[in-house]
Amino acid sequence: MEMAAENADLHGSAMRSSSSVPLRIRVLCWLVKNAGAVTRRNDGTVNRRLANFIEQKVSADLAPRQGVYTRDIVIDKTAGVRVRLFVPDNSAYGDFPVVVYFHGGAFCALSAADVSYDTFCRKLAGRLNVAVVSVDYRLAPEHKCPAAYDDCFAAVAWLRAQGRGYLPPSADLSRCFLMGDSAGGNIVHHVGCRVARELDMSPVKIVGHVLLQPYFGGEERTPAEVRLSNGVPLITVEAADWYWRAFLPEGATRDHPAANVTGTDISGLSLPPSLVVVGGLDLLQDWQLRYVEHLKKMGKQAEVLFYEDAIHAFHVFPGYDLTPRFLRDLAYFLQMRSEFLPTI
Repeated sequence: MEMAAENADLHGSAMRSSSSVPLRIRVLCWLVKNAGAVTRRNDGTVNRRLANFIEQKVSADLAPRQGVYTRDIVIDKTAGVRVRLFVPDNSAYGDFPVVVYFHGGAFCALSAADVSYDTFCRKLAGRLNVAVVSVDYRLAPEHKCPAAYDDCFAAVAWLRAQGRGYLPPSADLSRCFLMGDSAGGNIVHHVGCRVARELDMSPVKIVGHVLLQPYFGGEERTPAEVRLSNGVPLITVEAADWYWRAFLPEGATRDHPAANVTGTDISGLSLPPSLVVVGGLDLLQDWQLRYVEHLKKMGKQAEVLFYEDAIHAFHVFPGYDLTPRFLRDLAYFLQMRSEFLPTI
């Protein structure tokens, strides 16, 4: 299996045109990008009623579909935090790992019930034979930093305290992964560090972090941001800046440690190996690659999967040609950190 086979020319590969992205994906990106634009207000708020109307949500279903059943559980009634469980219906036939998943949406949009994330998490559970705990955290700007981090850490704490009562006995809490995309990838880092600071999370043991095109940033304009802001689908520098203002504490700049994570000393934390997925058509790629270098500088294990033709959040777009390859690569990393995963 090729792991990070395309790392030889990471920055140069980003020069490729978005014309390499299939037309149907570009159309979907245009729709998603404009849906976000119409919900963002000039005063820094989100038209939440319109955002909820636009978002396509699907209900949980205890009847297995594609070999996976789902269930919604409220874990904090006061905050309104819930998780959606994705469990393969062949779970009685052997132990399997648990993935705690944090969805993307720039901290301001989407949910575990969004059809894209329901589909992706169902695919993870069914094809990789893992249980997925997808977290519905509170959104900004109504709930600014650190609300999302608090909610997602609470989900890990819930898994430790009560997860055994909701997951089948074959779910192995000693083989857990934190995984997330975009803002969810950012959350993986911050929650993972918080988990590492806890004295005892047993029976939960985090054996790996998977950050899918994590949403990091800073005041600096990186070469990729300058080069790709108006040339690729889905995300622009202007939109990213707006979402950072909506999420970060009042008065904070993008160099706040929630966004610009490479200034924080994490050398003393016992973090598991990390897999960071980077796309050549993602304007955030420079921040993501700097994060990998930061992990290594701090003495942590980190690997990169670089996909030259990948846009931001490519894995949740239906029919993206890279997705089967990505799932194989992801399965390999999980398999290296955990036994008994199927070959796909």
